[in-house]
Amino acid sequence: MAPVAITQEELDSTQYAIESIRHYEAVYGEDFVSPGGSDMAIELIGQLNLGPGSQVLDVGCGLGGSAFIMAREFDLIVDGIDLSKNMLSIATQKLAAYQLSGRVKLEQGDCLQLDRLETYDAIYSRDVFLHIADKTRLFSVLYSALKPGGKMLFTDYCCGDRPWADAFSEYVEDRGYNLHTLPEYRKLIEHAGFTQVRSSDLTHRFIDILLADLKRIGGLELPEAVRSELKNSWLGKLERTRSGDHRWGLFTGLKE
Repeated sequence: MAPVAITQEELDSTQYAIESIRHYEAVYGEDFVSPGGSDMAIELIGQLNLGPGSQVLDVGCGLGGSAFIMAREFDLIVDGIDLSKNMLSIATQKLAAYQLSGRVKLEQGDCLQLDRLETYDAIYSRDVFLHIADKTRLFSVLYSALKPGGKMLFTDYCCGDRPWADAFSEYVEDRGYNLHTLPEYRKLIEHAGFTQVRSSDLTHRFIDILLADLKRIGGLELPEAVRSELKNSWLGKLERTRSGDHRWGLFTGLKE
C-alpha cells in the first residue's frame, strides 16, 4: 500500500489551526512550535558548524524561529519551507517585523516537490518528518538538494519496537503520524546515499523538556480550560514517552 500523505488542509484545520499554533508557541517560547524552543535550536544549529554566508534549507520551518536564529546569530542564509499556510502566514509577519528578509526567505509548499539540485550547504529540520509518509522520496529529494560535502541534521518523533500500547497506537493514528524506530531511520537515510550517518536517542532530553513545559503551562495566562487541555496533552506525551513507545531522535548525515 502506498504511503498516505497528509494534506495542507488537514494540518491547518487540526493540529495547526491558528489557535493551536498560538498555544504551542506559548509553551515552547516565542517563534517556536518544537520541543526545547530557542535553546535547543541554538544547540543544534551550532552542531552544523557552518561558516558565515552558508546556505541552509529549513524543512518545516514553522513560525521561523530556527531560521531567524540562523540569520541573526550564525550569519547564515536560510530558505524556509512549510506545508502549513497558517504557520507561514504568522512566520511571514514575524520575518517582516524582524527585518530579516535579506537573509531569510519563506515559502509555503510541499518539500517532496522541491527541485533544487546541489543548492544548500546544510538541511535542518525539527520534528517535521513525522508528518511525511514517503520517507524514501523525502531523503532522496533532500540528498539531491545538498551540495557535495553538505550536511543534514534533524530531530523527529520516533517509536519503540512494535507492538505498541493501545494508547500510543491510537495517538499515532489520530495524528496521522508516520513513525520509525531509530535503526529504521538510519537505514532510510543511508539508503538515500548519506554517509557518516549518526543517530542519537534523545528521549531522556525529551522527558526533561516535557517536565519543564508542564511547569510553564501552569503559569500561562490562558483560560483555565485551555491550560487544563494543554496539561493533559503534555501528561499524555510524558506517559507515552516513559513507557518506551514514544521516543525522540537526532539524526545527522553527510553528502560526500
